[in-house]
Amino acid sequence: MKFDIAVIGGSLGGVQAAISAAKKGKKVYMCEETDWVGGQLTTQAVPPDEHKWIEEFGAAGSYLKYRQDVRDHYRNLPNISDEIKNKDRFCPGNSWVSRIAHEPKVALKILNSYLEPFIQNGNLIIDYHTVPVDSVVVNDVIQSVTVKSTKNHETKVIEADYFLDATDCGDLLPIVHAEYRTGAESKEETGELHAPEVGNPHDMQPITWVVALELNPEGDYKIPKPEKYEYFKNLDVPYDDNKLFSWYAPEAETQKKVLFSMFDNEVPGKPLGLWSYRRIIDTKNYKDPSVKEVSLINIPQNDFSLGNIYDDKDAEENKRLAKEQTMCLVYWLQNDAPRADGGFGYPVGLRPDIMGTEDGIAKAPYIRESRRIVAKKTICEQDVSKKFNKTPPTVKDSVGVGHYAIDIHLTTKTHSFLYDATYPFEIPLSAMIPVRLKNLIPACKNIGCTHLTNGCYRLHPVEWNVGEVAGLLAAYALDCKVSLEEILENRMEDFQQVLVKEGIQLHWDYTKMEV
Repeated sequence: MKFDIAVIGGSLGGVQAAISAAKKGKKVYMCEETDWVGGQLTTQAVPPDEHKWIEEFGAAGSYLKYRQDVRDHYRNLPNISDEIKNKDRFCPGNSWVSRIAHEPKVALKILNSYLEPFIQNGNLIIDYHTVPVDSVVVNDVIQSVTVKSTKNHETKVIEADYFLDATDCGDLLPIVHAEYRTGAESKEETGELHAPEVGNPHDMQPITWVVALELNPEGDYKIPKPEKYEYFKNLDVPYDDNKLFSWYAPEAETQKKVLFSMFDNEVPGKPLGLWSYRRIIDTKNYKDPSVKEVSLINIPQNDFSLGNIYDDKDAEENKRLAKEQTMCLVYWLQNDAPRADGGFGYPVGLRPDIMGTEDGIAKAPYIRESRRIVAKKTICEQDVSKKFNKTPPTVKDSVGVGHYAIDIHLTTKTHSFLYDATYPFEIPLSAMIPVRLKNLIPACKNIGCTHLTNGCYRLHPVEWNVGEVAGLLAAYALDCKVSLEEILENRMEDFQQVLVKEGIQLHWDYTKMEV
């Protein structure tokens, strides 16, 4: 099967890569491991994590349009409150982590509506339940990638001029023998202030199996006690002699344990509870009071820091254990979680329909850290950190913008974590060009960053931007008959004009911002 561009992986970045390439008239192939595209927003069930300027600027125009489309969906629901219908800006779930926290199926519906025109005109073919398994590479050029159905085990050989790795874990990189890194680099390798003295490629950010819970379910909502409940309940965590299942969790900036609560204002001095953190359905937004509140549970208590799910001999077992940890957390919330009134347990039950699964857990784990290509440029802590820069840094080869703190959750080997301030940053094209392979482009969280800077480049708007640029980059290279390296070295300004015409913001306007 011969294509112009093959997008391996239907992540959030992969969807944008396929759309942007197909818009340029290219024949595009995309495969996805599950039956949903959309990655973080859909299969992983993570509402958008964003920066404080996102309502006006600071992302690709297509991402800002997506946010509007989310609100339009809810605004047009017959059961939505009149107050919401008349608001320009509102959060569907009234969450405090995101200003547009919404249901994974809503995200899926909108993303599919973007893809459908290209499927209909024949520019895009998507294979679901399909993963890469082999490749042919000659003289640093990927000739083909073999993909395999996880349903019937049939294989296809996909030939293309450009291959985009849009898997959440960078699964294509080892298959095409690309140079890549995993885990934590050493201080000697990167010169980063917070890098360890000794690097560890297995010391990665944890995965999290997100679960959808409904408040006040009727009937018998409690699950059976999971086999490993006592193990996870009593697991030690490395902050202030604490256990995993408690209302204590590390505060990001101080790294000291602080007391959280289930609900807003449940504990004096705690106006925000963990239930509303990633709430996606709030009864207050609906005319029908029987609508139940739903929250996506993605908190420190179900971050799995006991092992990795790629480049690890126990990968599949770790994936299974991580899912069981989330079910153990559900059992704890239902039975043993201490309440402010002195009782134990809350009336919360699973909502499988929200996730499109039988158990109410997401189709895939939330992946914070991917394999990362060795690129022409590696983005390091000193490129973005406020500790290293007196003023916000800029890059000449910018292909987009983003902002988030360096946010490292409890890692899998050293059990370390970090939260550190950054300036608003720009995405360098040089971090998307591999050092050797000529027709491989990263389109997800797998660009040339480090363990630390992955912590700020991994969020939704940046992954979206990277994916969109990846598709446009491959299309531009084909149209102009030039290599990726030539674009970077000789045609950067021309390519940037293409991006600007597509609505991609290249630089920050600091006259509109306080940083």
